Amino acid sequence: MARQFALLVFLGFALAVFACMAPHAHAATPSAPPASGAGGPPPGPPPEAIAACKGKAEGTTVTFTGRSGETLKGVCQLVNGVLAARPVGGPPGSGGAGGPPPPR
Repeated sequence: MARQFALLVFLGFALAVFACMAPHAHAATPSAPPASGAGGPPPGPPPEAIAACKGKAEGTTVTFTGRSGETLKGVCQLVNGVLAARPVGGPPGSGGAGGPPPPR
């Protein structure tokens, strides 16, 4: 009887160790795609900037309406293989600092 009890305790312990070592079910589920700026490609230009340069040549100066309704002056440039208006003086709200557009 003591031998059977010892065997059951050993099996229970072995099962507990095995359960801890087995991969968890939630680890096998795919995670959500990374958010923008989390290792993925940079976001493309906004639709307003693309529309402003439709049918125009690179280097053309254009005026377009930004996402917040503000009027922006920009220059058509190739951005990630797409012709789009890049605001003169930098992105809106940057204080004219220039540089790449802010992450979305």
